[in-house]
Amino acid sequence: MPIVNRVADLQSDIAGWRRDIHQHPELLYDVHRTAAFVADRLREFGCDEVATGLGRTGVVGVIKGRKPASDSDGDGGVKVIGLRADMDALPIQEATNLPYASKTSGKMHACGHDGHTAMLLGAARYLAETRNFTGEAVVIFQPAEEGGAGAAAMIKDGLMDRFGIDQVYGMHNFPGIPLGSFAIRPGPIMAATDAVDFRIEGHGGHAARPHLCIDPVLAGAQLVVALQSIVSRNVDPLESAVISVCEFHAGNTRNVIPQTVELRGTVRSLKADVRDLVEKRIREVAAGVAQITGTRIDVKFGRGYPVTVNHAAQTETAIRIAKEIAGDNNVHETPPMMGAEDFAYMLEARPGAFIFVGNGDSAGLHHPAYNFNDDAIVYGTSYWIRLVETTLAA
Repeated sequence: MPIVNRVADLQSDIAGWRRDIHQHPELLYDVHRTAAFVADRLREFGCDEVATGLGRTGVVGVIKGRKPASDSDGDGGVKVIGLRADMDALPIQEATNLPYASKTSGKMHACGHDGHTAMLLGAARYLAETRNFTGEAVVIFQPAEEGGAGAAAMIKDGLMDRFGIDQVYGMHNFPGIPLGSFAIRPGPIMAATDAVDFRIEGHGGHAARPHLCIDPVLAGAQLVVALQSIVSRNVDPLESAVISVCEFHAGNTRNVIPQTVELRGTVRSLKADVRDLVEKRIREVAAGVAQITGTRIDVKFGRGYPVTVNHAAQTETAIRIAKEIAGDNNVHETPPMMGAEDFAYMLEARPGAFIFVGNGDSAGLHHPAYNFNDDAIVYGTSYWIRLVETTLAA
C-alpha cells in the first residue's frame, strides 16, 4: 500500500508542529519546551499514559490497541513495540533565512530532529484515533542524542522494563537519499564513536636553541602521522576504522618552543574487536613516539556511543513495511556509515532496527543551511503507523 491517506490529511498539522519546534531549538537535556509541547500533544491525542522526566527530560506515550496485550494468544510474540524520535538541536547558527528559522541565536535544528519528533507525533495521533492493533505502541521522545547519550539515560531510568517494550525501532532523515525512499541494512549500520586526547609534555625554550629543548610540537606532528599507520597497517583491510586528529594546540608565539601540546580527535569503528584493537594500538603508538622524542605523552581514551547494530529479523520487518510505503524500488541497502547514533543503546537493550528516510537534495546534516523536508513527513509517519499495525496485527 502507499502512504496512509489519513497521514496525507494530517501533513499540514504535522508540518506546523515541526516548524514550531524548529523555531525553538534546545540542546542536549535542556529540551524543556519541546518536551512540554510533545507531552501536551500526546495528552490531547488521548494516549493512555503520558510519562515525563525519563532520562531527565524524555517523554513517553503509551497507546493501547483494541485488544490488550494480556488478551493475546500467549505465544510469546511481540506485545509492545517502541518507536523512538530524538528532540534536541545543535549549537549552530542557522543560515536558512526561512520564515520559521530559529529564534535562538547559536542554536538550530540542523539534523532534522524537529522532523523526527513531528512525524512520531503524527503517528501517535493516528494510532490513538484508530487503535487498529493488538497490544501497545510506546512512542519515545528522547533528549540529548547529539553527544549526551540520552538513550542510555532513558534506559537507565527504566524505559524498557517499565513499559514492557519487546522491540524498538528508530528512524533518521538523510540528505541525498531521494524523497520517498528508505535505506537500511542488517548488522552494523552506524559506527561506534570514541574520543581520544593526548597531552604531550616536552621541555620548552628558545626556538633558536632547539638542541636544549625537547620539542612537543615535533612529537605531536610525528604522532599525528604515526596514528594513521594503525588503520592502514593494523586493521584488516576488509574492516573499517577511522582515526582523525582534529585539534592541535601548541604555543602562542613564533620564537618559543612550548612546554606542552594538546591533541584531540575522534575514533570510529564498526566492530567491537576492531574498537579494542584501535584503542590498544593508539596507546602503544603514543608510547613509542614518546620514547623516540623524549617527551611524555598522556593518552585519555573515552568510549562513546557503541556500534548501531540492526537485528536481522526486525530489519526484514522494517524493509517489508518500507516497501509497502515507498515501493520495492525505493528501499535500498545502505553501506555502513561512520557517523554515530545513540539509538545503539536501545538496540543493545532490545531487538529492533534503525532506518533512514530520504530528505531529498538538501544541505547536509549539521550544516547551517540544512532544513528538514516537510514532504518527507507522509513517508516517515506512514512507516511508523504500518510498522505498529503490522507487528501488532489485530
